[in-house]
Order: sequence, then structure tokens, then C-alpha cells
Amino acid sequence: MAQAKAGDTVRVHYTGKLADGAAFHTSTAGEPLEFTIGDEQLLPDFEQAIIGMSPGELKTIKIPADRAFGQYHDELVTTVDRSQFPPGVKPKIGQRLNAGHDDGRTVAVTVTEVSETNVTLDANHPLAGEDLTFDIQLLSIV
Repeated sequence: MAQAKAGDTVRVHYTGKLADGAAFHTSTAGEPLEFTIGDEQLLPDFEQAIIGMSPGELKTIKIPADRAFGQYHDELVTTVDRSQFPPGVKPKIGQRLNAGHDDGRTVAVTVTEVSETNVTLDANHPLAGEDLTFDIQLLSIV
């Protein structure tokens, strides 16, 4: 039976879970994930786990935070004055926004606190600091 190798385009179903077993994402209720192994579209350890798998095979892998989305960094959390938001924008806890830097770059942030005068923004990836487990099923090699 064929085995997946670097350069192959594959279709997989997966469920990503946190260390406590809580699922943070799954593809099983919808369309499978399709990607080319080695195109660096996904976490490298996730892509590498597919190599050697045959269609129909199931595998569970663990990816430590350092190899997933990195450690959580307190210095990436900042509080800004609400007046810095455009008129009519009402930030809500959990909302994802793109924040602009003075140098023209933008960064994705999550609103973590909102008061009458301030908004706290977290630029860490939502899964930063988390060890991840993925249940993967290789459906096909395209």
C-alpha cells in the first residue's frame, strides 16, 4: 500500500486537543484538510507525522508548546486607551483584531479585557504555551 512522503498532497481528518483533553479544533464534522507535505503550511511536526502513513491509518502525536506555537509571553499583552479604536468599533472579550504598528506592520491580537477607558490586547497566538495532541487519520494521497 502507498505511503505518504514529502511532496505528496494528502487529505486528512484530525482533531487537535489541549493537554487536558479538550478539543480546540476538528475537521471530522466537515471537509478534510488537504495540504502538500513539506510546503510548510502547517506545524512541521504535524506534517512530518504524515510521512510513512498509509491511507486509512490513524495516528496520535504530541507536540510540545515550543514546537507548536511557542511559549506564552507576557510582554505581548498591552493595554490601550479606547480612544485608539475607530468610532463605532466596540471591542468585545475574545474578539480577534488586526492591530497596526507605527512601522506599517499588522499583528493579530485578541481582546482579553474591556473597561470604560481601556482595552487589553494579547498578541500571543491563542494556543501559545499549550502542549498539543493531534489525532490524525490519513484519508488519501491525492
